[in-house]
Amino acid sequence: MSNFGTADMVSPLRRVLMKMPGSAMETEDWQQWNYSGPLNGDLLRRDHAALVSVIENFGAEVLFLKDDSPDLADAVFTHDVSLMTPHGAILCRMGKELRRGEQDLHAAFYREQQISVLGSIQSPGTVEAGDCVWLDAQTLLVGLGFRTNPSGLSQLEQLLAPQGVSVHGFDLPVYGGSAACLHLMSLISMLDHNLVLACESMLPVRLLKLFAKRQIETVAACEDEFRSSGTLSTNVLALAPRHCVIVDGFAETRGRMEASGCTLYPFSGDELCLKAEGGPTCLTRPLLRQD
Repeated sequence: MSNFGTADMVSPLRRVLMKMPGSAMETEDWQQWNYSGPLNGDLLRRDHAALVSVIENFGAEVLFLKDDSPDLADAVFTHDVSLMTPHGAILCRMGKELRRGEQDLHAAFYREQQISVLGSIQSPGTVEAGDCVWLDAQTLLVGLGFRTNPSGLSQLEQLLAPQGVSVHGFDLPVYGGSAACLHLMSLISMLDHNLVLACESMLPVRLLKLFAKRQIETVAACEDEFRSSGTLSTNVLALAPRHCVIVDGFAETRGRMEASGCTLYPFSGDELCLKAEGGPTCLTRPLLRQD
């Protein structure tokens, strides 16, 4: 069995890359990193351990980045830094300049694990994998905004063309501005192959029409909870079809997912998620999804 490869966002999660919260999350200037306040290391580790426990109890293998770089406070959010494909990884170039350098940690990890690297995004291109959503092995959705630009999209197209992947770009709204973290995955989370959680009022019309064309049903997130949570009410990690990890709270959105047949696994994210702009998808880089 291969030790890597993902072709969608919902097939059973077998291996995932995570990173313990580093000391930089406590010591760096929280305002510069766009956190909502100073962070407590004990609470960060509590929240992270709760998420790891949920994932391991479901049966997935968790691998950890070991580096604790003193100036990479966001390195805990492993999802954004590399994109896994069925044939290997792509190293991203972060739109948030403070995060540049994290790709070297991922490159070293892939070398150690003997996982193929298909290529890397080069200047002036930027891609953050939070803007990338696999619908299937031949269809990648990409959000264009403050974190991923047209040059990065073009490079993704070139890297994925040999795999027969069609890349669809969608402009994202301004929302909280250039300092805030708004990815395509801030607006949508795949719950099943044919089911997506979405903040519908924020979606590009072309994307909503694509879902309809693909017969993908939309669960509408509660708009008030979307805003009060800083987009984290829609940040949902599928462990398997309709088995999903959520940040605890946001009862209305949770109820709508449960009404669509989803089994939910909440964890406390008060410190790590709500204060630091990243949910369970951001904290995980799926390496292998396989039935």
